[in-house]
Amino acid sequence: MNRLRVILGIAWASPATILGLCAGLVGLLTGGQGARVGRVVEFSGGAVTWLLKHTPWIRGAAALTLGHVVLGLDRSALEATREHERVHVAQYERWGPFFLPAYVLCAAALWMTSRHPYWDNPFEREAYERAP
Repeated sequence: MNRLRVILGIAWASPATILGLCAGLVGLLTGGQGARVGRVVEFSGGAVTWLLKHTPWIRGAAALTLGHVVLGLDRSALEATREHERVHVAQYERWGPFFLPAYVLCAAALWMTSRHPYWDNPFEREAYERAP
């Protein structure tokens, strides 16, 4: 039963994972690196670093999770954020293809009510509570 749950979680999160793998591949092709850590593939460097530093709404993030893929500025950023990002992996396993729209809608609603779209976001609050 546990193995089935893992397989279903991976499949349910796969739309975002595919996006992450595409971004990671671009990172690899531009001098970045990748590694599998458990059920997660981590990419850093190359275009991944540029993406995290320059894309609006995520600019300044040390790492970003897309399904079972974590994109990081560099290896040390991936190591420093690993526990936090694994909470987001679990959120993707629960929410599947609805995670990204739910996250963005929460952020937009928070922003429109003069709250912080990142720090007050329930997905981030859960991640910081479970992995401070």
